[in-house]
Amino acid sequence: MEAHMSYIQQKFNKKSQRTEFLIPLLNILSDSFSVFLAFITAYWIRFYFAPFVNLIPFEGVIPPISGYIKLALIVIPVWLLIFQSRKMFRPKRIVFIFDEFFLIGRLATFGIIFSFGLIFFYRVFPYSRVVFVMVWLLSIIFITIGRYLILKYEKTLYNRGRGLKDTIIAGNNQTALDIFNKFSKHKYAGFNITGYVDDNAGNDFLPKNLRLGSYGDLVNVIQKNNIETVLVAIPSSEHDKLFDLMKAAEGENVEFLMVPDFLEVITSSVRVQEVDGIPLLKIKSIPMNIWNRIMKRIFDFIFALSVMLLTSPLFILLSALVKFTSKGPVFYKQERLSMTGRKFQMIKFRSMVTDAEKETGAVYVKKGDSRYTPIGEILRKYSLDELPQFINVLKGDMSIVGPRPEREHFINLFKNKIPKYLERHRIKCGITGWAQVNGLRGSDSSIEKRIEYDIYYIEHWSIIFDLKIIIKTIKEMFFSKAAY
Repeated sequence: MEAHMSYIQQKFNKKSQRTEFLIPLLNILSDSFSVFLAFITAYWIRFYFAPFVNLIPFEGVIPPISGYIKLALIVIPVWLLIFQSRKMFRPKRIVFIFDEFFLIGRLATFGIIFSFGLIFFYRVFPYSRVVFVMVWLLSIIFITIGRYLILKYEKTLYNRGRGLKDTIIAGNNQTALDIFNKFSKHKYAGFNITGYVDDNAGNDFLPKNLRLGSYGDLVNVIQKNNIETVLVAIPSSEHDKLFDLMKAAEGENVEFLMVPDFLEVITSSVRVQEVDGIPLLKIKSIPMNIWNRIMKRIFDFIFALSVMLLTSPLFILLSALVKFTSKGPVFYKQERLSMTGRKFQMIKFRSMVTDAEKETGAVYVKKGDSRYTPIGEILRKYSLDELPQFINVLKGDMSIVGPRPEREHFINLFKNKIPKYLERHRIKCGITGWAQVNGLRGSDSSIEKRIEYDIYYIEHWSIIFDLKIIIKTIKEMFFSKAAY
């Protein structure tokens, strides 16, 4: 009993527990200060910032700031409860700040509606509606900035090895290897992988020196190594073992996170639909209805036109560099297949010598390829060769975001080898995609993984998702090591 209590005490003394306390506390303090600052700043802009006052004049006696301070102190706890309802204060929320921005916007809207409700019933103090509109906008901006800084701080802690959760993997397969490589490299995910357990000692995916035992040794491994998280990477054919692991670990203060295999990913879209009283399983649906396609087309056209106008000087400069650094045309056109197999001519800045595939045939470009022009590798590294594809978007051949278009040769090569490969042709292809912003680009990346990400995008499409991918693409253009 004493040993067991000592074990529990040891668990709660871990540095990861301190981080789990610190990060939510920082977010609570930051959000509270941001809302308070929004009230003060909005008050100052409305009544004392000359350009704004001249634009929207205010007549009458300026109300004292104390009324806004009191209201801010009243509504802040309510705003915090609204944020807590969406689990905005949990630790290890390693998210893309763009996702946070839209969620913060929705929650701040609920918060300002509550604030409006209060002043509707409390008419003694002359609150300004203009101030409340500015509070809404400023609170979104201030909260987002605060959370971004805390998110960077949290990632810095993890990258320095502080606050990591000691973690093991249950399984020894390609999926297990993928997550081991990912989390070993990206410490900011918050996991410190100390080893793995599995029943197949002969498997050669994960390093043998990290094997801590079989599935039957799980509890001992958890207690001996103070494990806080178990990442389950068991294939769907062996899911009966998962129940055994969960049963064995009953009473242990440890979390189980399951990594879905490919079979689970492709069946995740199953939905129950009732038609005239008959329940039907929808195992495949149309990815976009007509209105969604219209909305996506309008967004694509406006975005592509804006990019073409803003980058026109760069477009002219790159055209000149391509023309004067190598013989041949400025643009390289290649037949690609898009939605439902429709063929079109994809336009790119030429980054390789003329007739580059005359001797080799259709092959993927590799890093350090000898066929590059003097500036070709730079163009591909920063994806500048793809700038003319915005012309394809304006013409309607492509979308801004979608699965990357492929040549018919490679489609015929993969369609019978890779499950659901042709599913990526159910929507229009794109300049960038969910697979690309997750590092799956270039000849060294897994085709199977790319398909998984493409299918996920198709099944979860939204304009917000497109905006997220576009912003991540800009980041990838400058920091991706896979681009060539």
